[in-house]
Amino acid sequence: MALQQSQVGIQRMSVFPGESQSALPWRRNMDTLLRNKDDKHLLSVMFSQSVLVCRPLLLQLVPSICPAPCASLHVPDPPPQLCLLCAPRVFLPPEQSPHCARPERSACVTGGASVCRIHTKLLLHQRRARVLGLQQVTATDSSRDLGMFYQSCLISVSQGVYMQLSSISKAINSTETPVKEKHARRIILGTHREKGAYTFWSYALGFPLASSSVLSWKFCHVLHKILRDGHRNVLQDCMRHHGSLVEVGKMWAHLHDKYGQLVGLYTKLLCTKMQFHSKRDTIPPNLEITDDQLERAAGTDVNNVFQLTVEVFDYMDMELRLAETVIRQLNTSIAISSLTSGQCRLSPLIQVIQDCSQLYHFTVKLLFKLHACLPADTLQGHRDRFHDQFHSLKVFFNKARDMLYFKRLIQIPRLPDTPPNFLHAASLAKHKKLVVVMTDQDDQEQQDDDDDEPEPLIEVESNPAPLAQAPQPAQRYITQLKSQINSLEAELEEQRAQKQRALLENEQLRMELEATRRRNAEHESLQSTFLEAEKRSQASEQRYNMLKDKHTELVASHAELLRRSADTVKMLSATQQTQEEVERTKQQLSFEMERIRQEADMRMEEQKFEMEKLRRELEEKRAEMMRVKSSLQNTEQASLQMNSSMTALQAEKERLMRSVSEKEAELSSLRQSAQLQQSSLQQEKDRSTRELGELQSKLMQKTSQEEQLKQKMLEEQFALLQGTVTEAEHIIQDAVAKLDDPLHIRCTSSPDYLVSRAEAALSSIDGLKKGHADYLKNMSDAGGLLRALTQFSHLTADTIVNGSATAHMAPTDHADRLTENCRSCATQSLQYLQDLKTKISLQRADPASVRVIIQKILHLGQELRPKGMDVRQDELGDLVDKEMAATSAAIEEAVRRIDEMMNQARKDTTGVKLEVNERILNSCTDLMKAIRMLVVASTDLQKEIVEGGRGAASIKEFYARNSRWTEGLISAAKAVGWGATELVDSADKVVLHTGKYEELIVCSHEIAASTAQLVAASKVKADRSSKRLSTLQQASRYVNEMAANVVASTRTGQENLEDKETMDFSGMSLIKLKKEEMESQVKVLELESLLDNERLRLGELRKKHYEVAGVPMEQMAEGNGLAPGSPKPSKPSLMKKPTLAQKPYVPPKNMFK
Repeated sequence: MALQQSQVGIQRMSVFPGESQSALPWRRNMDTLLRNKDDKHLLSVMFSQSVLVCRPLLLQLVPSICPAPCASLHVPDPPPQLCLLCAPRVFLPPEQSPHCARPERSACVTGGASVCRIHTKLLLHQRRARVLGLQQVTATDSSRDLGMFYQSCLISVSQGVYMQLSSISKAINSTETPVKEKHARRIILGTHREKGAYTFWSYALGFPLASSSVLSWKFCHVLHKILRDGHRNVLQDCMRHHGSLVEVGKMWAHLHDKYGQLVGLYTKLLCTKMQFHSKRDTIPPNLEITDDQLERAAGTDVNNVFQLTVEVFDYMDMELRLAETVIRQLNTSIAISSLTSGQCRLSPLIQVIQDCSQLYHFTVKLLFKLHACLPADTLQGHRDRFHDQFHSLKVFFNKARDMLYFKRLIQIPRLPDTPPNFLHAASLAKHKKLVVVMTDQDDQEQQDDDDDEPEPLIEVESNPAPLAQAPQPAQRYITQLKSQINSLEAELEEQRAQKQRALLENEQLRMELEATRRRNAEHESLQSTFLEAEKRSQASEQRYNMLKDKHTELVASHAELLRRSADTVKMLSATQQTQEEVERTKQQLSFEMERIRQEADMRMEEQKFEMEKLRRELEEKRAEMMRVKSSLQNTEQASLQMNSSMTALQAEKERLMRSVSEKEAELSSLRQSAQLQQSSLQQEKDRSTRELGELQSKLMQKTSQEEQLKQKMLEEQFALLQGTVTEAEHIIQDAVAKLDDPLHIRCTSSPDYLVSRAEAALSSIDGLKKGHADYLKNMSDAGGLLRALTQFSHLTADTIVNGSATAHMAPTDHADRLTENCRSCATQSLQYLQDLKTKISLQRADPASVRVIIQKILHLGQELRPKGMDVRQDELGDLVDKEMAATSAAIEEAVRRIDEMMNQARKDTTGVKLEVNERILNSCTDLMKAIRMLVVASTDLQKEIVEGGRGAASIKEFYARNSRWTEGLISAAKAVGWGATELVDSADKVVLHTGKYEELIVCSHEIAASTAQLVAASKVKADRSSKRLSTLQQASRYVNEMAANVVASTRTGQENLEDKETMDFSGMSLIKLKKEEMESQVKVLELESLLDNERLRLGELRKKHYEVAGVPMEQMAEGNGLAPGSPKPSKPSLMKKPTLAQKPYVPPKNMFK
């Protein structure tokens, strides 16, 4: 029978996963040993064979057979030595085995096993006796019984381990199918059987997780199930392999595999789960605890509750990230969820749904608890994070609920439409815990069982040996032991619960003790009042009783007030209002005590008065008694009665004295307790003072560190500024070096580009000044100044280089000035940058000198710009409005200046000069008013022309289409404005006697000609029947009249002021007269010659004026109404100015005038 059982055990061992082909000869050798029935050899060979066949099985068999130290076994090949019975999970060589280093050793025939004879027989017999429920056996029992017992134990234990290992191998593989529930259940039952996950990990460590992502995914799924439903020691065993799990997740997270990202997220979730439950050991991995257990786990410390809430948030985030990633990779249609590949990914989400439902309940409970302790603003971040998780969880549950795969496996709860309102505590009553219900899977498992291989049955004899009948009482004994274990575990759980309740009660008692101490401290203030009342109560028993009753009422009212104050302090301890209410309560109590003291004094005075009254009455009674004493002396009975009454009164007095002494002893004990409380409060105050000093010292250290860091940051910012300034200097020096470079002479640039660069440099100087001012205000931030310096250096260097290039094509005078200004700009820029490099000169650094030099360069560039290039065709319309506005402004300025000259002339001159000046200035004022009317009429007519002629086009398009006419208007408006300015200047000179009257006359003629040009230009496009045209013509005639009035006033004033000498020729001879006549003729001829030359010069000047304006002579002739072949006027009139052409000639951009 023993041989048959051993053979069956070996047969089961040979089918375990991981068995090598080399195990077959060992199996044949074992069959031979079994036939020889050598128990000692059988034991050693089976141990060594088990090491070679299935090491995880060996590690499970040895502690189940004999956990006590008994023998040391070493296997010759492979080399590791395993102490199977003394330390079954530690590899030791024979010489280092601490329990078997005894001389009682016998070598077996295999040549490699060494077994302790005493411990092998004795301890195995004892183990068998305990298992079978028999009496203890000794070493004299037969070796046959030992072999039979060992083989029966080996078979029973190996069968359960075999089923567990077989389920692990079937559940975790590289096939893209979901893990079957029956395999996972067997693995979980194995963890409860061995009270840990050692078998699972010893087998799982051999999985090639790095070679298959599907294998890693199913491994994570099984591990998740074991963590949730396995034995409580599984968490400790899994934490030993935390690092390996992290490495697997990191490896797959970096690979572009469809399961790689999922494996990376799943490993992070499992690591988070293990860390959370290792830290919070009161919360089981399946998260199934009651609300009371959650309250105990959170505790009363608000910081612990806050931290636990954050950890639950992180836990929930990992669960939701995994679920969202899985659903995002799959199509949510029914077809995908029905395929095995889709079910392989969706199956772990069942555990995720179970975890999320519990975590959601935890989060709601903890947040309501936090809102009851902390203000709402502090928890705004928690509420936002909860809302995000709420919406994500709701979307996940809705999508999972629509999948066919989940409908037949799990009932997913529904979340409310809106998240809970944590700002209202009443919302907690509306919250309902989410309940996840797993559907019955018996039918599915029954179908899945068809693919499993049938397990071989154990053949037994029809008439078993007597020893085989022993397992019935042993089974009963095992059942009793299991029931005892269950009861002990229940008692242990109850003791743990009692311990938690005791801790809560201790916490409540501690809080009550603190409240009692506070009440005693406040009660101390009433002791003095009570002592005073006690002293006064000794006068009479009636007064003592009254004060005692009053004191009792005060104590009761005071206790009531203290209870109310304690409730108020507990509810509003975080606000200032509590302190104010306490202060008011104290004031009311002091006021009440003062009132009571006053009432007691008044009653005491009343009692004194009554005592005096009673004393007088007593004296009267005594006198009366003395009078009647003589009549009572004969009565002995009356005397005896009197004596007895006196004795009773004396006894009553002694009783009252004893009561007073007892009250005094009670008061002394209360005084001692108050002193002890005062000493404890003083110690607490000293401790708080020490802690405050330590905190202040730490604050000073932090402040000094912040100052050092701030100073370091300022130095770094200034060093960065110095580096930027140095780089800017290099940029400008490089630009200056190009001025003397022979290769740079060939470089040219246009004045327009130079002007644009100069203007950009000027704008950069404004930004530089702003950045400099900002840096002086806040020297810890030099970003604005650094950016402004960089822009300034580049734009300044660009201006210098382009200025030199422009000078290469400019006239000599302009070129020299431009080059000199470029060098000056570089010098001033370098000087300014040098001031920025030192802290001493940083405050007074000013780029004003650089601005002046760049403005000079800008003016030179504008002077070098070709005429006629300033305006483009699309800008003509804007330029017309600008010129008309400028003309109006010039006229207004002229009127203002004339008024100032009039006032000044009235102050400085008198008589004829004042009259002449007033007449001239008044005529000039009238002329300016007439010109103003002309400009207004011209503007109105111009608007009428534009509105009538532009049609559907815009105003700018109309001006661009009629560019010649537009430029004529611009030229005429410029001439009118210039003439008005010159007229005022000439009048100023005439009034100050620094000019000539002819200048004023010429300016008047020039204004008349300019107004005629403006009228002619407006008349070209105007309608002949336009009222505004007639208004313009009337204004033009009025201007001519005023101009003539100015000329007349000027000439009249000139005649009045010039001294005309009377010509007296009476004293001259004929020859003398003839000589004077000839000299006069010569002078006339000279003047005529000068006049002719001047007229020719005037004609050339006007000709040059047209040429400069860009109008060829042919266009000028056409503009004047002459044909190209008609003769030109020989001498133009002095007062007549030719009309400007409608379209100027624009020269090329690379030419300078």
